[in-house]
Amino acid sequence: MTEELTVSVLGTGIMGAAMARNLVGAGHAVRVWNRSPQKAAGTGATVAESPADAVRDADVIITMLYDGGTVRDVIGQAAPGLKAGALWLQTTTASLGDVAALAATAAEHSVAFYDAPVLGTRQPAEAGQLTVLAAGPHAGQERLAPVLDAIAARVVWLGDDGARGDGTRLKLVANSWVLTVTHGAAEMLALAGALGVDPDRFFEVIGGGPLDMGYLHAKADLVRQGRLSPASFAVETAEKDARLIVAAGEDHGVRLDVVAAGAERFRRAAAQGHGGKDMGASYYASFTP
Repeated sequence: MTEELTVSVLGTGIMGAAMARNLVGAGHAVRVWNRSPQKAAGTGATVAESPADAVRDADVIITMLYDGGTVRDVIGQAAPGLKAGALWLQTTTASLGDVAALAATAAEHSVAFYDAPVLGTRQPAEAGQLTVLAAGPHAGQERLAPVLDAIAARVVWLGDDGARGDGTRLKLVANSWVLTVTHGAAEMLALAGALGVDPDRFFEVIGGGPLDMGYLHAKADLVRQGRLSPASFAVETAEKDARLIVAAGEDHGVRLDVVAAGAERFRRAAAQGHGGKDMGASYYASFTP
């Protein structure tokens, strides 16, 4: 039988709410907190009034918030309730600097820190089919298994030092490719429309060859079918991640011109009113409003 754990989920947006629901479904005692309480109400979990109340006596803490700065703020509010020996899965996509700072905070409170960003968007999150890129103390990995089983189809362990940010490093690399394909699909559709080319002819040409890929079809279909809301991964969040990737490259002596240009596309799309739509709305950045 799966051990029942007390799990705290801080942040119940698209991803955090799905995680909480899956944890409840797996039989764990789940407490959730969100800055906007109404977003926490539909999870089936106990809604806490504060981060400290949410984490009090929790065996496992999951943070799934907007960015590293937000995690630092919220975990600071949670600090009075942190239990020594708790396991903290930090799943927010953050900067490497934030990861190091969060690991230091965990150490101050005798909490085991796991750098554990995830690959996947709304649908895999809701299905409990995320991929977790995890690094943290080996001693707690077996205890975390029932929690990870509830939210993920795959866990890639990348070492036992969460403070190094090996999960975040791989997440930034993976997202650099995801964002590039998203913009490629958007610009392909914009150019096809401008030149009077049926996009189906493009997909016929690449079909079954090395240029074909499922993700390209998925993002193009969202744009062509007008299904950019609700977002699987919103433009505003994608811009944030793009800027994290560019900064990580700069910090390590690498210039990432394509990702930087993509961040600007997301900014323009958001300025046109598409910030809450799926990041496929990069398409609209191809046109002057």
